[in-house]
Amino acid sequence: MKSEDIFARYSRQIFIEEIGLEGQRKIMNSKVLVIGAGGLGSPVIQYLAAAGVGSLGVADFDKVELHNLNRQIIHNENSVGKSKVKSAEEFVKNLNHQINFIGIEHKIDESNAEKILSRFDLIIDGSDNFKTRYLINDVCVKLGKPLVYGSILGFSGQVAVFNYKGSKNLRDIFPEPPFDENLPDCDSLGVLGALPGIVGSMMANLALKAITDLPLQLNQVTLIDTLNWRFQTIDF
Repeated sequence: MKSEDIFARYSRQIFIEEIGLEGQRKIMNSKVLVIGAGGLGSPVIQYLAAAGVGSLGVADFDKVELHNLNRQIIHNENSVGKSKVKSAEEFVKNLNHQINFIGIEHKIDESNAEKILSRFDLIIDGSDNFKTRYLINDVCVKLGKPLVYGSILGFSGQVAVFNYKGSKNLRDIFPEPPFDENLPDCDSLGVLGALPGIVGSMMANLALKAITDLPLQLNQVTLIDTLNWRFQTIDF
């Protein structure tokens, strides 16, 4: 892309004093992995692609189902039955063809997590189960990778940045995952479609701040209660 086209496309970011040309270069040179192309992953993928992240990895082993469409906004009716990664790739290429899209159609587990995560500068966790969340956290700690974390249920969500420049990680606030495998989740209790848009947008914002070396509030988790419209931060 010609330099004048780059400026025209990203001018509203470049005009921000704290971003500027240097910040945009950092965004365009970054390598980010989004784990999960579902409710949280969808807005994250959308906004990182729009911002011009140079290499955008998306890891998901699932297919698009009709019930996904109330919240997984990068997919559409024509995506039903397709792999979420392929659907995400189509979305990204239509939005910003300059993005180097790296599709990973595998479940991230103990056998491949380290190899996959090591390829990227920043990891964003949009997974939907505790086993995967703790695995991702532990591998990020081992590899020294910063991690943007989010979770959602019903009207509520959480977001945090872990393991960034020596900051604390998931196990510092929740040392062990819950042992009850029957804990409620979105499949059983549901989720209002706009909620992952809110939480995912916050995750994308935190990721872009980390990429551009803007100040981050570390060692805290933000609790989001959209039913009562309350936002609270807890230090840990």
